Amino acid sequence: MRIGEVAAGAGVNIQTLRYYERRGLLPRPRRHGSGYREYEPDTIRLVRFIKRAQELGFTLNEIADLIRLRQNDRRRSTQVRALATAKLEDIELKIHRLGAMRQALQVLVEECACEGRAPACPIIEALDDSSEHLVAVGATEK
Repeated sequence: MRIGEVAAGAGVNIQTLRYYERRGLLPRPRRHGSGYREYEPDTIRLVRFIKRAQELGFTLNEIADLIRLRQNDRRRSTQVRALATAKLEDIELKIHRLGAMRQALQVLVEECACEGRAPACPIIEALDDSSEHLVAVGATEK
């Protein structure tokens, strides 16, 4: 299959396929004498696997690990589960951080009177104040 056929079948653009290839997520396709890439039919399935993993929040490095496990007939479910559990914990932490960010921003919005032109804006002042943590310590670090 040519690159355009794979891209259309997987619902991605050609540049995405080339990028995945450079990242080592896709095996290097054979090249015709004319230089065209010739992909195996299973490539569409692999690209869809990558896209579904991305939808769940996996990074491309994590997806590379998942692909290696997918291709390993001797893999253990515990290995795949460990990757998924780590991703779930990461997502839970992000949700917690987003909640803290939302709360901090909500406080700032409530403190802002926004009546015409004001010489002092609590939102601008809070963003300007480097000594003040707007979000709980550790909530924006990682």
